[in-house]
Amino acid sequence: MWTGVFPAVTTKFTKDDELDHGEMERCFAFQIEAGCDGLIVAGSLGEGPMLSHDEKLEVMRTAKSAAGSRPVLLTVNEAGTREAMALARRAADAGADGLMVVPSPIYHTDPDETVAALMAVASAGGLPVMIYSNRVAYRVDVTIPVMEQLAGSDLFVAIKESSDDIRRSTEIINAFGDRFDLFTGVDNLAFEALSVGAVGWVAGLVTAFPAETVAIWKLMQAGRREEALAIYRWFRPLLDLDVSTYLVQNIKLAEELAIGSNDRVRMPRRPLAGERRSRVEKIVADAMASRPALPAI
Repeated sequence: MWTGVFPAVTTKFTKDDELDHGEMERCFAFQIEAGCDGLIVAGSLGEGPMLSHDEKLEVMRTAKSAAGSRPVLLTVNEAGTREAMALARRAADAGADGLMVVPSPIYHTDPDETVAALMAVASAGGLPVMIYSNRVAYRVDVTIPVMEQLAGSDLFVAIKESSDDIRRSTEIINAFGDRFDLFTGVDNLAFEALSVGAVGWVAGLVTAFPAETVAIWKLMQAGRREEALAIYRWFRPLLDLDVSTYLVQNIKLAEELAIGSNDRVRMPRRPLAGERRSRVEKIVADAMASRPALPAI
């Protein structure tokens, strides 16, 4: 159902900590113009847990206006299942094309609770669901046995695989074939995941470097592995910024430097400062100074 590069877009704020729809329209359009295949809003990178339900829906509507015919998924990452169900219903009413659903980021569910919660949210929304499997960030492992139970519902169509174990991608394909659209959700494992059969990439650094991200995807689809690998090797220091406690600040600073956006975040986060900021600035500057020429695809 879904394939390709789906940016996990950042949420833009004004100096007064309100949603900056004008800047989001500009940045989201930049992704679509570069050839991205869809957008995902209000996720970890989108500071979803710091947004109200109303704000999440506003961001989604702005993304829909930029995406045209391409799908926009709203992330459901609520602490409680009741609240997650309410948001899923509202997302469906507001025109979301699908949901990316996270098990509770607060309570670490056991396997039976994980299945029950995901099923409840999917049923409430009635929309296609991408399961967000991220045991590193959210301490809940959506395992193969859990996926086997979810596979009985047609609402679950895709998996964002972020276990940080590349072996899991092959295990999912061995267990389910093409039952689920398998997306990689770890930027610095993307080439490896695409090499073993992932059909999509939920990307982070794409928000600052969309052309290079899309080029890797397209080259891999065309069987031009060595060309894709050359870009990926250049990209790796940037992609490593996605795997960090400070991924939001890292990537927003990269957006500021690469596409002229800003690095405003919502508290309790604060923009990078001092040595940490200097380190990221150097990584981005070095990358931009050695930016590869992209091949025709």
